[in-house]
Amino acid sequence: MKLIIWIIVIYLLYKLIFEFVMPVSKATSQMRNSIKQMQEQQRANEYAQNQYKQTSENPQQQGNTVNTKAGDYIDFEEIKSN
Repeated sequence: MKLIIWIIVIYLLYKLIFEFVMPVSKATSQMRNSIKQMQEQQRANEYAQNQYKQTSENPQQQGNTVNTKAGDYIDFEEIKSN
């Protein structure tokens, strides 16, 4: 009688481990891998955006500093209309 109970307990443990625990652990590892990949893609996209912003801002900043001269102003006269 004890042998039959032990066999049933071992069988239930086997079913629990291989039908519940193993699939859950595989799913969590797959989710972790996919989250890591998404984070890496996001970091790469942010890096690319930062590089693009830096390259697009640098010519504008250099152009503004070259074109503006200190003390070079245009006089403005207001025209009054009746």
